[in-house]
Amino acid sequence: MTPPLPPPLPPPLGAPYRIAFVCLGNICRSPMAHVVMARLVDDAGLASRVEVDSCGTGPWHVGEAMDVRAAAHLQAEGYDASAHRGQQWDDSWAGRDLVLAMDAANLAEVSPDGETDRVRLFRTFDPVVRAGEPVPDVPDPYYGGDQGFADVLAMVERTCIRLVAGLDALELR
Repeated sequence: MTPPLPPPLPPPLGAPYRIAFVCLGNICRSPMAHVVMARLVDDAGLASRVEVDSCGTGPWHVGEAMDVRAAAHLQAEGYDASAHRGQQWDDSWAGRDLVLAMDAANLAEVSPDGETDRVRLFRTFDPVVRAGEPVPDVPDPYYGGDQGFADVLAMVERTCIRLVAGLDALELR
């Protein structure tokens, strides 16, 4: 069973509900999740109530567009990746309602004490991960081939669908 999403923070920080995806460089995994989630949120009629963003723990790609392979996979599935520009995590990101790290190393960077109610591993919400099993990382496709990007996109899509269902349960409308 997937855990529920944490409730919104009290205003003024809690309006809109803010979700951040975090990976290493903010050019592959987290921006893919950002783009997919933003469209799903919009399709669900929640765009005015939910803010989606992404960042990386490292500074290497700040201001850069998404990796061309990640963008190509998104585009092939009808997503628009053109607006993405890399950002870096800093302490201000910790004020989000939900921070989802793509792997255990990213989680350790953003939350040295590990998972909390508001900082989780992304695949905590992946419907193919069974309750009680260790939560796996989203593998970094950067040094691999096209199949790695396709696999990440499949993980991202099914997990973001589950996240939108969790947003519906929060009754943000």
